[in-house]
Amino acid sequence: MELYLIRHGIAQEREAGIKDEERELTKEGRQKTEKVAQRLIKLDLQFDLIVTSPLVRARQTAEIFIATGLSSQLEESTHLAPGGNLSSWLVYWLEPKNYSQNTRLALVGHEPDLSSWTEILLWGEAKGGLVLKKAGMIGVKLPEAGSVVGRSQMFWLTPPKYLL
Repeated sequence: MELYLIRHGIAQEREAGIKDEERELTKEGRQKTEKVAQRLIKLDLQFDLIVTSPLVRARQTAEIFIATGLSSQLEESTHLAPGGNLSSWLVYWLEPKNYSQNTRLALVGHEPDLSSWTEILLWGEAKGGLVLKKAGMIGVKLPEAGSVVGRSQMFWLTPPKYLL
C-alpha cells in the first residue's frame, strides 16, 4: 500500500472571530494547491481514495484534488483532525484490511501530525526531524505483512515549490 500524506494549502491566518476548524484556503492557497494537483496529474499519479480532515482548509484541499481528477473517491475522517491518533487510524484501516496491497491512499491533514505519523511509520517514533510544507506531500510504502510501525519506507518528500 502506498500512503501519500498531504498537508492542506495556505489558509487564512488565525484571528479572533474565526474558529480554527473554519479557516479557509486563501486565494494564493487555492492557486498553489491547484497547480500542485495539475502537476501530479502530469506525473500520472492517481489515488484510489482521498481521506481528509474535517477542517475546512483540508477539505478544500482534498476537493481541489478531486476536481483535478486525482481521485473520484473522497472520505472524511476525524482521525486526520489536528491531534489525531495514528494508532487509532491504523486500527481502523489496517486491521479489517480495508485496502489491497496495491492501494494508493492520500491523507489530507495538518502539521505537525502528518510529519509525526510519517516518522512513526518509518522509525517507530516521532523525532521532530521532518517538516511538511503547506501543499507538500510525503509518500510512504507500507510493508505487505506485519506491523507497519517502524518498518515502512519513504519514497517521496516534496515541498510544493518543486511541483509548481
